[in-house]
Amino acid sequence: MTTLDERRAAGPEAVPDALAATDAPAGPDASDPLVTPPAPDLSDAALARVTARLASTAEEHDRTAAFPWRGIAAVHEAGLLTLGVGRRYGGPGLSAVDAVRVFAALGQGDPAVALIAAMTVLQHGLQDRAPWWPEDVYRALVARSAREPQLLNAVRAEPEWGAPARGGLPATTVRRDGDGWVLEGRKGFATGSEGLAYHLVWAVDPDGPSGEPEVAHAVVPGGLPGVRVVRTWDHLGQRATSTHDVVYDRVRIPLDHFRGTPVQQQGRGDLPHGSLLSVPALYVGVARAAQAFLVRFAHERVPGSLGRPIATTERIQTVVGEVEAQLVGAEELLLGLAARIDAGDERAAGRAVVAKLLATRAAVGAVETAVAALGNPGLTRSNPLERHLRDVLASRVHPPQDDLALLLAGRAALAAGAP
Repeated sequence: MTTLDERRAAGPEAVPDALAATDAPAGPDASDPLVTPPAPDLSDAALARVTARLASTAEEHDRTAAFPWRGIAAVHEAGLLTLGVGRRYGGPGLSAVDAVRVFAALGQGDPAVALIAAMTVLQHGLQDRAPWWPEDVYRALVARSAREPQLLNAVRAEPEWGAPARGGLPATTVRRDGDGWVLEGRKGFATGSEGLAYHLVWAVDPDGPSGEPEVAHAVVPGGLPGVRVVRTWDHLGQRATSTHDVVYDRVRIPLDHFRGTPVQQQGRGDLPHGSLLSVPALYVGVARAAQAFLVRFAHERVPGSLGRPIATTERIQTVVGEVEAQLVGAEELLLGLAARIDAGDERAAGRAVVAKLLATRAAVGAVETAVAALGNPGLTRSNPLERHLRDVLASRVHPPQDDLALLLAGRAALAAGAP
């Protein structure tokens, strides 16, 4: 795990003063009272200010691939990292509509920060809907979250296993040892790895008390001995997400930090509706950032052969219209579906898988349209459009990937029409 001292050694910008205490504790602090996270300002104006603040450092984060601490600080200070904390824990909760609005705004500013934040908010939402953490540990986490950023993520994928959604058992194991557990294994694609307060590690107990292997997420404080981040993430886009491998080398955790369920009883789980649409929304935000650059470039670019801005030509006006049409479609899809989810429409919640596919396809198409219209300037590193293209392409790898989303949608439609 990257320590606070190591971050300070990396330079004055590696860790802001506001984050001086974000190294994960080894466990809950019994003295922490339950502190109610402040209700954030979710007005359009407030979200626009966060977008602008994130955008001011997004290029630097992309170039260096360093952990985006300043962006995380901005999201924390705006009260957005605790959006998913449920009312039972004193939090504000999160509607699906606000999840779409918030993460579109964060994605427009810095999608790497938005993705790390989305993983944290998702875990809070899961705890709210179906509590599974040790209660004292989670309440202490909420208390700390009101004071400083506390990042969370479910660490599930493995280099050889692949994505858990495709099935199979993890190679990462937990085994009883005295009054606790010992966790061993290596995980891949752990977004936020270098800054996680808690790793929620998908692992198997091969010798479960039920007589068969039992699986669950182990609650692992990021600062425990044996937790080691391996900097493997060197991707085309989303470069500052710290989506590295993590090695768990005989990590000891308390007994109540793992509660396995027999494999045969495992279901898909109940995702919090307020977070279902966060990931596609943040990539629509990326496309909005690309459009903003396209519009600005079109007004500033005056070719000598034309003598006026290219924004005055029908060709560019049509291109900008095409981008706008794709983004309006994506936004209306996500917001409309979100409103139905908030109203309790179960059919709408079931369509979130297809919405992810359609919204991210539209976002990718919008950015590709902008790049194609500008030619070389669109792929020049001094312009942000090439970064937006690299980032938006990362939307395709998030579960459910396109083929699985289509498979699930196809099976559901066939089952509904079966004689």
